[in-house]
Amino acid sequence: MVFKLAQYIIEQKESLTPQVLSEWYNIIKEDYIKIAPEELKDKLEIEQDPILPMKFNIKVSKRAIEYFIAAVEKNLSKMPKPTQIYFMKVEELVLKRYEEEVKGKS
Repeated sequence: MVFKLAQYIIEQKESLTPQVLSEWYNIIKEDYIKIAPEELKDKLEIEQDPILPMKFNIKVSKRAIEYFIAAVEKNLSKMPKPTQIYFMKVEELVLKRYEEEVKGKS
């Protein structure tokens, strides 16, 4: 029982490494490209910071946000819980930024 708990904790900790997050970003980007219209396929850029590998810069067109969110949502159930929470926060931040930009232009 203790071994299973220890193994679970290790797996959860390992689900938030830069390598794991990078793999999930790649999966999300691939799914985004599959579902986005042709004119929006190149409107998502995800760059991993070379100095701070846990930091990812996401550049997404306002018109492409819904497809990015859909790609994240498609993959959430496949992710370990800590990774799910991370990407749910990413979704929240992307939407918040979008809402701020829309309000700023009104």
